[in-house]
Amino acid sequence: MEKKKVRIRHIPELEQFSENDFIKAMLTHATEEKVACVNWPEYPYSPDVTVYIAASDTALCLLYKVKEEHVLGAVLENNGPVWEDSCVETFIKDPVGEGYYNIEVTCIATKLAAHRLSRTEFELFDAESISRIRCFSTLPHTQTDLSNKEWMVGEIIPFASLGLEKAPESLKVNFYKCGDKCRQPHFLSWSPIDLPTPNFHCPEFFGEINL
Repeated sequence: MEKKKVRIRHIPELEQFSENDFIKAMLTHATEEKVACVNWPEYPYSPDVTVYIAASDTALCLLYKVKEEHVLGAVLENNGPVWEDSCVETFIKDPVGEGYYNIEVTCIATKLAAHRLSRTEFELFDAESISRIRCFSTLPHTQTDLSNKEWMVGEIIPFASLGLEKAPESLKVNFYKCGDKCRQPHFLSWSPIDLPTPNFHCPEFFGEINL
């Protein structure tokens, strides 16, 4: 099972773009990758998920584009159980220390962010720290339950939020799509995972993006 590895594009000052201009720039210029690994056959449903990846001068920039049969957005408060909704997740190995970061964003741009040593050992970002991660959705931030809908979520993750003073040469990452309480629960990854049951908290299977 081969880990994913890709070189991403640099788009200067992308973190300063308006939401509409950010989406246009990402769709036109960013590196495009599918999040399509169905690692557990008991969860075969595979919505159409693309992640567009770029680096600005100061941040890792992502745009997730999703089309799925059931779009659920029930969680309104940050650091709640966002994985139960239609959710995209970015896991990043700590580039300067132990553990990894997980940044999870729902279809209505509710966020969870934490630094973890394992699935059960973690520290959630406080309100000020999580606010530095800019996220927005093409859907409004209100409770949502839709069928057969396409949506996009933009994320701007400052390198400083990862403990870095400047852009690194590379990052170990994995990108995910899940929806534990959607009508068809699903657990997709970008880089494949060789484990017997669904588990995204596995840095040994992270791929690599080169900046």
